[in-house]
Amino acid sequence: MSDDQQTTYLAMVGADGWCIHYDTGSQRCRIYDERPDFCRVSELGRLFDVPADALDGFAITCCNQQIRSTYGGRSDVMRRFKRAQTVGGPVDQ
Repeated sequence: MSDDQQTTYLAMVGADGWCIHYDTGSQRCRIYDERPDFCRVSELGRLFDVPADALDGFAITCCNQQIRSTYGGRSDVMRRFKRAQTVGGPVDQ
């Protein structure tokens, strides 16, 4: 991350560790369309030096780890995520 990105990122982390733009009730980002580059899956490859052909697998692994640690491996959130991967549907619905 650039210095500016890091400053923006740190300013977005609330006291509870969640992004200040994340609505925990609806489990949605309130600034999704205007979110910073570092919040976009397409930027993960660049930020973590992941080759383009490995990016999908890397992003899925990151999501699995985050969902498991936050909601649990048997949560509704994890089931929706797995279902979206299987049917090719959007994950954020």
